Amino acid sequence: MSERIHEYDPADALTSEEAVAAFLTDALEIGDAAFVARAMGVVARARGMTELARETGLSREQLYRTFSGQGNPTLKTMLTVMRALGVDMAVHPHRTSAPRMSG
Repeated sequence: MSERIHEYDPADALTSEEAVAAFLTDALEIGDAAFVARAMGVVARARGMTELARETGLSREQLYRTFSGQGNPTLKTMLTVMRALGVDMAVHPHRTSAPRMSG
C-alpha cells in the first residue's frame, strides 16, 4: 500500500486579507530579504499575477522577477503591491534584549 503525497502550496491557504497579513508578518519577522521577496511572490500567485499586474500597473514579468528568491523589490514596489493586496506594513519594537535608544 503506497501513500499519495501531495505537494503543499502555501498560496492555497491565503484566502483572506487576514491570512495574507499573518503570512507576510511571519516572513518579515524572519529578517531575510530574499525570504520576504519569495513570500510576496507566494501571495502574488495566490491573488493572481494578472489581476495584481492590472491593479498595480506593473507587468506580470516584473512581478515574477521582483518577487523571486533573487529579486530585490524596492520599498515603493512593496508598498504598491501590499496596498493592492489589501494589507499594510506596520512597525513595532524588535523583540530582543538589545539596548533601547535614548533620546
